[in-house]
Amino acid sequence: MNYEFECDRLDRRRRAIVDAARALFIEQGYERTTLGQIVDRAGGSLATVYKLFGNKEGLLDAVVFEKAASGESVIREVAARHRSPPAMLRELAGALYERFLEPDDVALVRMVIARSIDDVDFARRFFETTAMHTRKALEDVFVEWADAGVAMSGPPEVLSEIFLGLIISDLQNDAISHGVMARPGAERIAERTEFFLRGAGLDDARENPGRAETPA
Repeated sequence: MNYEFECDRLDRRRRAIVDAARALFIEQGYERTTLGQIVDRAGGSLATVYKLFGNKEGLLDAVVFEKAASGESVIREVAARHRSPPAMLRELAGALYERFLEPDDVALVRMVIARSIDDVDFARRFFETTAMHTRKALEDVFVEWADAGVAMSGPPEVLSEIFLGLIISDLQNDAISHGVMARPGAERIAERTEFFLRGAGLDDARENPGRAETPA
């Protein structure tokens, strides 16, 4: 047997199954989707699904945790473009809003909420994979600013929690209400950000000579 060929075949089959499962879970919900429907769309056989994922719950794990990237990379990328805290946080607010409020992500969060009721371990793993990494990345940015002499009205861990709460609350509302609550527009996100900047003492870097103004 050509093991390299077999591994490549299974990788492609796995990719097809995960893609089909994600699409069907989002289209019609996790509970209403059957493994048979997933196989019909992805091709292959039920035997392959059981071999690769164990069962339907194992497949949901694969779908959720493959997509459940945190906002860590977004924070690192935006922070690398700015030396000015206000400019960085203004851009970051919009970037995280776009990242977390994508329809597919909201649909996956609904599935996570439902699954978490009966599976505490699943809930903890999801939280650690997403929220904790995101918050730690932003906290690191505030710590770097504090170490550089930037004056802030609050410790880095608190400021990171408050800032992310401005965005995450919309994700939670959208997931729970199924869109009943209208999403805030760009103007409202900007208003929230300015309110945070004032409260954190970061709204006008020019008042503090220790803060650099020029974007990187």
